[in-house]
Amino acid sequence: MQAFSDRLADAIRRCGNPVLVGLDPRFAQLPDPLRADVAAEDLAGQARAYQQFCHGVIDAVAEHVPAVKPQAAFFEELGPAGMEALGQVIKYAAERGLLVILDGKRNDIGSTATAYARGYLGSGGQSPWGADALTVNPYLGDDSLAPFVEVATERGAGLFVLTKTSNPGGGMFQDLEADAKPLYRHVAAQVEALAKETVGHCGYGAVGAVAGATYPEQLAELRAAMPHAWLLVPGFGAQGGAAADVAAAFDEQGYGAIVNNSRGIIFAHSREPYRDRFKADQWREAVAAATREMIAALREATPAGRLA
Repeated sequence: MQAFSDRLADAIRRCGNPVLVGLDPRFAQLPDPLRADVAAEDLAGQARAYQQFCHGVIDAVAEHVPAVKPQAAFFEELGPAGMEALGQVIKYAAERGLLVILDGKRNDIGSTATAYARGYLGSGGQSPWGADALTVNPYLGDDSLAPFVEVATERGAGLFVLTKTSNPGGGMFQDLEADAKPLYRHVAAQVEALAKETVGHCGYGAVGAVAGATYPEQLAELRAAMPHAWLLVPGFGAQGGAAADVAAAFDEQGYGAIVNNSRGIIFAHSREPYRDRFKADQWREAVAAATREMIAALREATPAGRLA
């Protein structure tokens, strides 16, 4: 199978933008028509609502964006029914031609890391979950990342390593200095080494980094430190990141980064200006409108505009 890095570059080129839509279903925020007649204790009913909602979001964005990012936690919260829904969502996204980056933040040591990698990574029937890429935690060190890199390389899949996250508390450990550099720079050095070892035709490797939009200066620093690594940039929209904040994540041609927006897109029906423009049963149209708005903002304020 073609390398993930090249498949991602091709998908971004085809769509003309680097928008990543996060699938983070929360029952209380679903459109009213999907919550009707589903009780709070009915986890199976909520799982069905999550699946229907995510399928609707996928339908609304499939023609506009290259990839989606299901957040495993919201499905896991519902138990077995939720996990079944997650599997169906991943399958449906792939059928609609989208790359799927599963946000599971997994890792462990030795054979356990291998089991995670083999279970999650690999589309087209190569793995039970069928994800094109997976977010992973580097805290256990390079030997814990090695099984993921091996499986990803073998199956044409990708990894995004937590490096400088978007949450306010991330600096508690990530900013601690060791050998005159913050910890996130040591992680970045390892990511760059792994990316360089797995580089595809597009110039980027199978191993990328998660680097938040909420820290624009560090985002620019990390782009320079990891010239061969795709950056997955969370924090756009609801967390406060704007288009100008992510401009430094891209290379001069507009590649090198994919920018995630979850709540700002999938729950657009509940916020202005879409709340007044669309009726309750038009939530998919609100999703599509918010997606187009983000695409336009990135084209105007970042090198991603050159993709169009």
